[in-house]
Amino acid sequence: MMVKNILIAGAGRSSISLIKYLVKLSKNENYSIRIGDRTLDGVLNDYDSHPNVNSFVFDVLDDLQRVEEISKSTIVISMLPAHLHIVVAKDCVRLKKHMVTASYVSESISELDSQAKENGVLLLNEIGLDPGIDHMSAMKIINELTAKGASLKSFKSYCGGLIAPDSDNNPWGYKITWNPRNVVLAGQGTAKYIEGGEQKIISYEQLFRETCLVDVLNYGSFEAYANRDSLIYKDIYQLKDISTLYRGTLRRPGFSEAWNLFVQLGLTDDSYRLDVSNMTYLSFFNFFLKSSQADIKPYLKSHFGVSNEVLEKLEWLGVYEDVEIGLTKATPAEVLQQLLEHKWALEESDKDMIVMQHQFIYECDGKEQELHSSLVVLGENQVETAMAKTVGLPIGIAVKLILNGDIKDVGVRIPVYPEIYLPVLSELENFGVKFIEESDIRSPSKSP
Repeated sequence: MMVKNILIAGAGRSSISLIKYLVKLSKNENYSIRIGDRTLDGVLNDYDSHPNVNSFVFDVLDDLQRVEEISKSTIVISMLPAHLHIVVAKDCVRLKKHMVTASYVSESISELDSQAKENGVLLLNEIGLDPGIDHMSAMKIINELTAKGASLKSFKSYCGGLIAPDSDNNPWGYKITWNPRNVVLAGQGTAKYIEGGEQKIISYEQLFRETCLVDVLNYGSFEAYANRDSLIYKDIYQLKDISTLYRGTLRRPGFSEAWNLFVQLGLTDDSYRLDVSNMTYLSFFNFFLKSSQADIKPYLKSHFGVSNEVLEKLEWLGVYEDVEIGLTKATPAEVLQQLLEHKWALEESDKDMIVMQHQFIYECDGKEQELHSSLVVLGENQVETAMAKTVGLPIGIAVKLILNGDIKDVGVRIPVYPEIYLPVLSELENFGVKFIEESDIRSPSKSP
């Protein structure tokens, strides 16, 4: 059997389940796995002695090293920061190597579509959690409903990377389970969706004030805020006549009210740097108030109308404390990130939780019906997280399918096609990544 050379570029916190999956298959599938990262610590230490794995220091911006590694590969998995995928993708197309990544398709990646087709190369993107499992699970149901003649009226989809109930021991109901920078910058820009046939836009300044509650299985209530541009999914999911289309991010109730204060004060701004070398968190927080306060709680209540629950969350974070920040030059977002990384860190025994729910309203045989499809995945510990599982396993499964010739498509693609999503979703169920469907029958719809 011919050796199949897999290059994994990047070995961050989301790669552990991907690596474990491919390593387990490596003997029977004849995989040779090379894992390149900036350093050789962390997850790579566990595979130093494995006969089918080689780890090495990898600088993706080193043109000679990058081309050499891609040339030796059968397929490339990019787990790099999103802006670096294009560097790898261009070489993959030129060298006729398939590439798989979990990130959103960028404009620059999209521009490689025709050349990738000409060279017989598949650039499979958005095959992680969100984007990824959200696409696949939604398209499966949409296609099933369409096949039985249903007319889809409303589609709402929610997802959140949260902390499992047994590990939820802080007033925010949140800990960092993915890229901390993205946590701080989440929601920036404008959110767009469709409600009752009308397009709606929410500015970043209003985003965390416009929330709704979502109940998921027996895990209680979550609050959702709008996520990015939902309008693009009209075409992606073939929902051109839909009246309501909304994608949201899930947090525990009360989170958004407190986070909104950071937004209003400008603490999530990443566009300029300050000299914070002599600042404490208290003096830094005061920097954004009209007048400095030794006790800022009364000021926040009178000027911003925040609740006692919000003040409790801020106190727990330590924003009132005269503790040195420990940075020199930093953006407000970087200072906030440092504080949150310390306070919201996963403890050794902590388990994270992925929550996803799709809500469909459709009309079939003259009756309006509602269907909820929900997913909850719990992590094993602070390393083998639910986030790592739901991001990494779809990538690994897709790579196996490509190498086996079960996925034959070429060009720039995302997993909205049955040949991709059906086998991936089926195998994910073996790992506990399984959706639960709940349905009921409603009266005929009066909405447009």
